[in-house]
Parts: sequence; C-alpha cells; structure tokens
Amino acid sequence: MAARRRAEEMRERVVLGEFGVRNVHTTDFPGNYPGYDDAWDQQRFEEGFRVDVVREEEDALEFDMVGIDAAIANAFRRILLAEVPTMAVEKVFVYNNTSIVQDEILAHRLGLIPIRADPRLFEYRNQGDEEGTEIDTLQFQLKIKCSRNPQAAKESSDPNELYINHKVYSKHMTWVPLGNQPDLFPDADFRPVHDDILIAQLRPGQEIDVLMHCVKGIGKKVARVANARLDTFSREVFRHESLKNLVRLARVRNHYIFSVESTGILPPDVLVSEAIKILMGKCQRFLNELDSVPME
Repeated sequence: MAARRRAEEMRERVVLGEFGVRNVHTTDFPGNYPGYDDAWDQQRFEEGFRVDVVREEEDALEFDMVGIDAAIANAFRRILLAEVPTMAVEKVFVYNNTSIVQDEILAHRLGLIPIRADPRLFEYRNQGDEEGTEIDTLQFQLKIKCSRNPQAAKESSDPNELYINHKVYSKHMTWVPLGNQPDLFPDADFRPVHDDILIAQLRPGQEIDVLMHCVKGIGKKVARVANARLDTFSREVFRHESLKNLVRLARVRNHYIFSVESTGILPPDVLVSEAIKILMGKCQRFLNELDSVPME
C-alpha cells in the first residue's frame, strides 16, 4: 500500500523542499508503473485538458491550464516570454542633442519605451536593410526645445513655471508615416503605450532632435521587445524552524497557473493566442521534419 501511495505521489505531485524540487520529471509513460495504463490516448487527453480563466483585465490575464505535461506548459511559458513579436525602437538617428544625456544613453532609453502598434500588421525587416519600408518599419520623431516662460513670476523658482518643455516625455514622440502608410493604416494611432515616461530634462537653449525606426522583433533576440515578465514561487515556510518540518509543499503535476501581464502593446488575451499559434507552428515544423527523414 505504501509503495502504491509513493507511486501515486511520483505520478501526480511535484514536491518542493528547502533546497530542491522532487518528482520534476515526467514518469507516466507506458510500462513504467505496474498496474497503470499510461499509453497515450487522444480522447482521454481531450477529456482531461481544460483552461479556466480566473481573472481578465485590460493588461493582465490569469488562467489555469489543467491536464497538460510540464514540457508543453514550459514551452508555452518560454514562448510568452521570448517569442511573441512586438514593435520596438531599433535605430535612433540623432540630428541634434544638446541635453546632458549622452547620445547612446538617449538611444537606449528610447529603445525601452513600449510602442502601441500591432506587430501582426507588419513584416520582419530583411537583414541588412538600413532604410526600411512602410510594411516593416514605423518612424517616430522627437523634436523639442526648451525655452524660458515669459509669463513666469520673477520670484518663482519652480522649473515647471520658469521653463517651457523642460521635461521631455514619451508623449512628445510623434509618428511620421513612411510611404503609403496613411493609406495602409487610415485609422492607426501609433504612439508610445504610456505618455508619461520621462526621457530627459532640458534647460533653456537645449534641444533634442532625433528620428526613430521601430521594427518587428522577438524577446529571444532582443530584450527590449519582451512582453511578459516574472515567474515565482514562495518558499517562505522554510525560513521558520518551527514550521519547515511540519509543512509539506506539493503541487499537482499537470495543473499550471498562468498570470500574464502585458506591457500594453498587445492585450494579454492576444499574447496568449499568438503564443498558441507559435507553439502550433513549431509542432508542425517538427512533424514536417520527421516526414522528410527517409525511412530505412
């Protein structure tokens, strides 16, 4: 009986210890456990698999994925983190920058600003293409100059009152259409996701004049285009000597809780659906490779 309970635990639970995790490997394959029929069955999988949406908000989605193998759940997680494409600033052309922010730092800050643009509307830019076209590039301009406010009170010391345009925000970035983009996207509102991202601070006479090219990319290659973030698990109980030997932490092996938080470029439900499409495409390419291998 004890042996059967041990087998059930290994098959159904992942046990978390103070210094490691047990039962992480999938072991329910045919013939591994006497008395268990672990042969793959399509109907049994369809009956046991489900997705339960727990919470859905504008920029967050939480759902349970039940009845799936750890390898598939982890592949889905990795795709969400690194392979769902987005649009991000790739090149910055600096025409004038007299602020205290160096050109390379300014370009880096601009590259991290999330851009509200649906990547499904664009193609990947060809390698080596420096100019870009209307189907693979979004162009933004940031042109701003600080000046004194002639209406400011003489005794004032508040920079917000003394100066005009002394803080450069992401809202100052404007979309400059390329080619026939106005016809391709007549209702488009391409802009930064957040208007209040501080880019630089200026003083009278200082100005910034840059042009930015946004292209389609994935987080696996460039970190700035990543959408989702963070995966955690609490082991707080092991910090307390009076509790760590009394509490057993385990998780159902085939039950996974996904909490997807978007940067605002795409809604979280779209991120999930795009990740599913990418995973399906990977599986199809794998099957095609298997079919192309000559049989001996």
